[in-house]
Amino acid sequence: MNIAIIGYGKMGRVIERIALERGHSITAKITSKEADFSTEILEGSDVAIEFSVPSAAILNIQKCFDARVPVVVGTTGWMNHFNQVSSECYSKKGGLFYASNFSVGVNIFFKVNQLLAKLMNPQDYQVRMEEIHHTQKLDSPSGTALTLAHQILDNVNRKDSWVESESPNSDQLGITAKRIADTPGTHIVTYENAIDKIEIMHEAKGREGFALGSVLAAEFMAGKEGIFGMDDLLS
Repeated sequence: MNIAIIGYGKMGRVIERIALERGHSITAKITSKEADFSTEILEGSDVAIEFSVPSAAILNIQKCFDARVPVVVGTTGWMNHFNQVSSECYSKKGGLFYASNFSVGVNIFFKVNQLLAKLMNPQDYQVRMEEIHHTQKLDSPSGTALTLAHQILDNVNRKDSWVESESPNSDQLGITAKRIADTPGTHIVTYENAIDKIEIMHEAKGREGFALGSVLAAEFMAGKEGIFGMDDLLS
């Protein structure tokens, strides 16, 4: 399979290595210096993997739609425009695979978080979150943290919204976001009352899990139209 990599930074290089190990070819490696690339560079690609920055993601996705190349998007921080992008995907008969996190382990963690939130809904526990990422991570809280937060808000009735704060109101889910050099990603969900504390955590040891997941998604997306996510891949 021929893969174009849009966003050839640290993650892009790991994606390239794993894709080559799995027998694929890299048809394009687009760096931040080539942000104004034309759709012609995508010719001959079966799928594109996009890991850039929030400010560039939407235009990159649109270029993939125009080139009729399915795109796997790992960039977060642009979801306020998801309805616009999804509408364009369908109108242009494009293919879009989006996940806030491509790690298989994290997506299992999502399932655990959802179940725990349902179990804790009638219980007298306060819930909070913490996420830690590398200093190059531009969006805060992370897309993964927001996925976890919305799962909690959907299931814990006493919480109405999330806020990036260590001192939230009683009806808010507080998220603490930290940026530390050379930290791939850690997410912690804590429930606590006067009696005890329950905590679940996912800690990434490197970028390989995210990169492998994106390549698996690319293999899944080849030749497809429509919008897909990790639930589609894992099922």
